Parts: sequence; C-alpha cells; structure tokens
Amino acid sequence: MFVDTILQSKGAQVHTLDQAGTLADAVALLNANNIGAVVITGPGNAIAGILSERDIVRRLGTDPARALALPIAECMTRGVLTCERTTPIAEVMESMTRHRIRHMPVAEAGKLLGIISIGDVVKLKIEEAEREAAELRDYIAS
Repeated sequence: MFVDTILQSKGAQVHTLDQAGTLADAVALLNANNIGAVVITGPGNAIAGILSERDIVRRLGTDPARALALPIAECMTRGVLTCERTTPIAEVMESMTRHRIRHMPVAEAGKLLGIISIGDVVKLKIEEAEREAAELRDYIAS
C-alpha cells in the first residue's frame, strides 16, 4: 500500500495559509474545516511549515493573552517532513511514530499534492486487515 491509496479515497484537498497570517487566522481555518493541521506556505506557494493544534496549544500555554495575535511564522513547525504518492504506508507510519507527528504533507517536485493524517493511515490499515480477514474466511469456506 502506498500514500496514493489514501489520496485516492480522501481526495487531495489541502488547506493552506500564508506564513504572514496570524494564529487567529489559523484557528479560524482549523475550526471552519474541522482539521487538525494546516500547511503554511511561503513565496511561490512553497511549503514553509506546518501548524498543528499542538503548536497552537503550546503557544496558548506560554502567553494566552498575546498568542492569537502572533504571526504564524513564529509558531509553525519548520523543516516539515513530507512524503510522496509512491511512499509505502509502512514508511509513513514509521516516520510519523519516530518523529511524533500526526500530519504529513504529500509533495513531489516542490508541489503540494495532499496531506495525510495518522487517522488516515490507521483507517487504511484497519480496512486492509478486514479485507485480509474476509479473504481468509472465504478461502477457508471454499
């Protein structure tokens, strides 16, 4: 199984914000779309970072009165780990676990193609296990 399998079922829509926005802009986008992270873009729509609920909570925990006015560029995680459509799901799972991240943009040749979450990966693995179990039951019954 590859990342493309997830993108085919969930779609390639990615919510992005410019790094010049504020934390309040990011909170509004996350709430409006019921998502847990937003990809932050810089010049030429290049991936500049990612901002997750976790990043926001950390900022709120240090200075709640000022946090929502902070620029996204000050709060986002830089050095974003990405994957490609052809990346095996096992490799994505290992990377997400090792780096303790929940969201991974999908990019190729500098172009953002989608984003996958740990929930997407788990859902795919459960579907795969259920399909394998059904195939084994059918095999045994025949």
